[in-house]
Amino acid sequence: MTKLLSPFVYWAQSMTEVTLRVDLKDVKDPDIQIEEEEIEFSSVGVGSQGRHKYQFILEFYLPVDKNSAVYEVFDREIRIKVSKKEADWWPRLLYEQKKLPWLKVDFDRIKHESESEDDKDLNKPELSYEDILRTKYPEAYDKLQKEELGYLNESWRKNYLFCYNLFMFCGFLYAMIIMAIRYMKDQEEFVPKAFETVGNIFKFMHLIMFLEVLNPMFGYTKGSVTEALIQVTGRNIWIFCLIDGEERMQSKPVVFYLFVTYATVEVVRYPYYLLRVYDKEVGLLTWLRYTIWIPLYPIGFICEGVIALRDIPFFEETEKFSVLLPNKWNFGFYFPNVIRFYLLFGFFPMLYTQMWHMYNLRCKKLGIKQHKSNINKED
Repeated sequence: MTKLLSPFVYWAQSMTEVTLRVDLKDVKDPDIQIEEEEIEFSSVGVGSQGRHKYQFILEFYLPVDKNSAVYEVFDREIRIKVSKKEADWWPRLLYEQKKLPWLKVDFDRIKHESESEDDKDLNKPELSYEDILRTKYPEAYDKLQKEELGYLNESWRKNYLFCYNLFMFCGFLYAMIIMAIRYMKDQEEFVPKAFETVGNIFKFMHLIMFLEVLNPMFGYTKGSVTEALIQVTGRNIWIFCLIDGEERMQSKPVVFYLFVTYATVEVVRYPYYLLRVYDKEVGLLTWLRYTIWIPLYPIGFICEGVIALRDIPFFEETEKFSVLLPNKWNFGFYFPNVIRFYLLFGFFPMLYTQMWHMYNLRCKKLGIKQHKSNINKED
């Protein structure tokens, strides 16, 4: 597997902007992508290891204004400048408190810029990093306080995430092995009994999955709490309400196909995250993580749609999960109509949003250049 090379990068800051100096010679047409939370760099040039392709990804400590980003290519280096979203002095460049051997502080530039700022602001009182963070960024201050006091210890965080991902991988792998053995033994007999056989395993694993909503909330992972909540809650609604809540649905073959789809996705996803906890990466596993969704996500959505559609007459008959009028609260809720609303107005937008999100991640993680029409659509 080809080793990823990173160039020496020297960074500096003022109150309003961040400057990066990439130590690469003879560079032409570097690929530089700057978002609010990170910068991606890739280019062929002459660096510390000779003439090779060098690349890096840096997650900023706080958001930047991506529209203000500019860069200049010189014979001996590339200079990148981007404005901070809010004027402030950062205690470090990176979101995570870690040391990269190729990332250095550009002391000369920091000294020069700090001196010029001191000349302008001689009469202003000096504020410490702690004062700035506590007043302007209370969330970041609380996170640093937790790290300092040991509530968010980096070593504990990594051990916890490693154990969580390992446990989830083993659980879904166990369910998949059971399904494979029973299916090969007697296909016709097992498919209607898939939920009876492994349903409890899937229910337990998906309840544990709610930790993926809490992890970004408490700073253990970086991601969207809302996005995780929608995905995990959606799966639990299908498993607990639409399948476990209707006995006649449990024997349908579509439940078996949905479980196979879920398990296949997860036995690839969790090992990938397990290795990423310690910044390890296996090329084949990364490729699978960001490729296997192409056939499996549509299959999973179709299975969920079929289950929802076939459940409508069942829930109309049983009136389960519905609140009918009249009642003492004067409140009505008809579950079959909620299912119809999702199938009419939510099914295709959710599928499109999920596929588009994974497509962008695939391009980013595998270094695939997006088609011009997709770049324009994103803008």
